Amino acid sequence: MSTHIHACNQTDRSSLMSFILTLSSLSFNWTSDNCCQWKGVACDQDSRVTHLLLPSKGLKGGMFPSSLANLTHLTHLNLSHNSLSGSLETQFFVTLNRLEILDLSYNLLSGELPLSLPSRNIQKLDLSSNHFHGVIPSSFFHQASKLTSFNVSNNTFTGYIPSSICLKHSSPFLRLLDFSSNEFSGNLAPGLGDCSELLVFRAGRNNLSGLLLEDIYNATKLEEISLPLNSLYGAISDKIVNLTNLAILDLVYNHLGRELPLNFGKLSKLKYVNLDFNNLEGSLPPSLMNCTNLVELHVQSNNLEGDISMLDFSRLSQLTKLDIRLNNFTGAFPISLYSCRSLKAIRLSNNHLEGQIQVDILSLKSLSFLSLGFNRFTNITGAMKILMSCKSLHTLLLTGSFKGEGMPGDDDMADINGFQNLRALSFAECQLTGQIPIWLSKLNKLEILLLGSNQITGPIPSWLGALPRLYHVSLPKNRISGEFPKQLCKLPRLVSEASQDDTSYEFELPFFLGPIITNPSYYLSSKLSSYPAMIDLSENNIGGEIPNEIGQLQHLRMLRLGYNNFSGVIPDQISNLKNLEVLNLSMNHLSGIIPSSLETLNFLKELNVSYNNLQGPIPTSTQLQSFDASAYEGNPNLCGAPLPNECGRPNEIIDEDNNNNKDEGNGHQLPWFYISSVLLGFIVGFWGVFGYLIFNKRWRYA
Repeated sequence: MSTHIHACNQTDRSSLMSFILTLSSLSFNWTSDNCCQWKGVACDQDSRVTHLLLPSKGLKGGMFPSSLANLTHLTHLNLSHNSLSGSLETQFFVTLNRLEILDLSYNLLSGELPLSLPSRNIQKLDLSSNHFHGVIPSSFFHQASKLTSFNVSNNTFTGYIPSSICLKHSSPFLRLLDFSSNEFSGNLAPGLGDCSELLVFRAGRNNLSGLLLEDIYNATKLEEISLPLNSLYGAISDKIVNLTNLAILDLVYNHLGRELPLNFGKLSKLKYVNLDFNNLEGSLPPSLMNCTNLVELHVQSNNLEGDISMLDFSRLSQLTKLDIRLNNFTGAFPISLYSCRSLKAIRLSNNHLEGQIQVDILSLKSLSFLSLGFNRFTNITGAMKILMSCKSLHTLLLTGSFKGEGMPGDDDMADINGFQNLRALSFAECQLTGQIPIWLSKLNKLEILLLGSNQITGPIPSWLGALPRLYHVSLPKNRISGEFPKQLCKLPRLVSEASQDDTSYEFELPFFLGPIITNPSYYLSSKLSSYPAMIDLSENNIGGEIPNEIGQLQHLRMLRLGYNNFSGVIPDQISNLKNLEVLNLSMNHLSGIIPSSLETLNFLKELNVSYNNLQGPIPTSTQLQSFDASAYEGNPNLCGAPLPNECGRPNEIIDEDNNNNKDEGNGHQLPWFYISSVLLGFIVGFWGVFGYLIFNKRWRYA
């Protein structure tokens, strides 16, 4: 921050003091006479304040006290990352006509934008992450001849993205336009191509629709186009090759179709391409392999096809992430990928690939994430023998591949000393046979274990409860027998508070873990913290009682034990699981009452105890009675809301008990009328059947 040896202008000093006293509850060390030496302040040669830079200073209150308007020589104003409120009014800026840089991002400002920019000299305007709304007036840019950067992202603006912004009399020098994360709608109107200096255009996370216009390809200096999460359709035009400086192309979650341009490879500066979740067809153009600066390529969830092994990836020496999930690619694992030594993440799942994993994959020393699920790969034991030497591997997802093979056994993996950094492992939906192998007990960093939908037999091994970082255990839809091991109630990550310090980890790619809770953000996430602490043993043959020790798993969020053979009562200790969101005990042989202590499970979102032998009243709690009646059905002796059958009134039960006691006090006298009726019925029924047999010749001999 530049300063000046002469004392600052006294009017400026007074204005600054008044400004900071109005907006700050913190103590600013503005004590010297020369305000040009104050932190966050700079002056020109005439000792007039030109810069006021106070980001993240805890400023609160109305944005524009009159004192600020007296700083008539101000050129740079940065009040970002505070808690300022109010609206952006033109009148306030009448005296601040020298402003060049105005950064008010990350505040609480609201209202609509004025009809024109606050200063003719504005070069950079950042209003992002506030609460502005309404339509941006087309006249707003008429006096913006010097504007180079305009950012209004993360507000609630509506209407069309203004097309007049790039007219020569408006903002011919614009380099950055960011309209992302608003509520803009309609088509992208022609005119962006007139932004001859435009480098960055962002308008993702809006409600834009219509064709992806070719007009945008006339802005030939563009380095970034980011339009994710909209409803744009049409094809990516061949004219995209005009954008020879393009480095970032993000069109994820749109409705773009047809084939990618054959000459896509002319975009030699491309670094990041994300075309996920569109309707693209055809094959990946071979020219794409000429994009030698490519770092990430994402094309998952399209209709792409072709033999992926025919593409030569070997020239993409900087490629770190490749994601082609959910397409129709065929062929084998591309051998040329083994030459991409920078690769950290490979996802080839949900295609029609086949063959076996080759030992060459060990040349990928940085490989952290590998997903090969739902293909036709074979020899899972051979694959695991190779992959266990990938020392950087954190995530291995083989879901739905290697169908019907045997679980890699302890003899096959006897010399295991790899997988020492593995955090997530999935063999789910592979229909593997065998038991849970002991070699898994050596994976001390394993946090997520997915073995559901296989043909696993035998008991749950007790050592599973000793894995120090395991917290997400999914074993549903198998043939597992035995009991719920008490040792599983000692999982360190679910018991100890000290084990909760590693949830900030992010996987190289987000991955699907299945329908967890109603929140869709759980479905596809790269954050470890998005995958909740869970034990899922549903749809097996597990019996015995649910151990009382289950109450030790205080960090557990989901417990699924449905469709088993559990008996006994629901342990009262489940009420110790204060973070529990899902509890499913349905389709078992549980008896007794529903513990009233379950009322204390304040975070419970899903409950199912249906089809057991439970009895008595459902505890009268808003929490437990807020669930649908289907959560309790199939328990004939259960009563109370939300079930239709009401419980007997307490007084009636007491009276009935008293009557029983009176009978007992009279020497256990029995109601002879009822006894004689039963005896008569027995005699008639007995001779009715036995008499027929006597007079029936064949039965009489028998």
